[in-house]
Amino acid sequence: MLADVLDLNGKSMEKVELPKVFEEPVREDLVKRAVLASQSKRRQPYSPNEMAGKRTSAHYHGRRRERNSMMNREMARAPRLHGKTVPFLTMTARFVPHAVKGRRAHPPMVEKVWGQKINRKERRKAVKGAIAATAVKELVVKRGHKVDAQLPIIVEDKIGELKKTKDVVEFLKKIGLEKELERISERKVRSGKGKARGRKYKTKVGPLFVTTEDNGISKAVKNLSGCNVCRVENLSAEYLAPGAAVGRLTIFTKSAVEKLRRL
Repeated sequence: MLADVLDLNGKSMEKVELPKVFEEPVREDLVKRAVLASQSKRRQPYSPNEMAGKRTSAHYHGRRRERNSMMNREMARAPRLHGKTVPFLTMTARFVPHAVKGRRAHPPMVEKVWGQKINRKERRKAVKGAIAATAVKELVVKRGHKVDAQLPIIVEDKIGELKKTKDVVEFLKKIGLEKELERISERKVRSGKGKARGRKYKTKVGPLFVTTEDNGISKAVKNLSGCNVCRVENLSAEYLAPGAAVGRLTIFTKSAVEKLRRL
């Protein structure tokens, strides 16, 4: 299958033969597993303090012939505060999970391993399928991208030398991605309490630039909301399918496509 190589003015320079990776079947189930496995590695273990709910002098009062005994009384035999504490808290249940201020029965432990495993061949097949999905216009449009250009988008290597955001924006407009720029510039206020926790706005995921060398393109793309730059050897399922949804709008350089053929 042939594809056009565009220059910085959006015009076709030549045609190249696409590598076989673009003919790989798209396995969305494998892509989802690969993305979740990647995200699970960043999950932080958590647990309560090991002494939470245990800092109390409450003890069992159920023995016979004991002052303040709970025997033969309509009272649950739970650890209770003794008489030397605050008067209105006398005989109040503590420590047990079902009591107020008691410990948790089965709290989360830091020893729990959150990382999910995936076989190497499955992960590689997921990445290949995610690369192939970038050339299927139905999947790209289904993901929400607004694109009128022919896919996959392959550009000459000079794009890696762009160092200003306005130059990247001008190039994207020339290849027919003006509506995509409008889409990624929108942001919504998150519903719920997340607004007060450092994530007030929800932004769109934009195009991914895949290059072999970074000669300033990452600095230029940094100011474009939702856009990323990735070297071709570092491609992952999470970059190509954020949120496990395949079909991210991807812009390849000519040298990146040639390196995909060798990889």
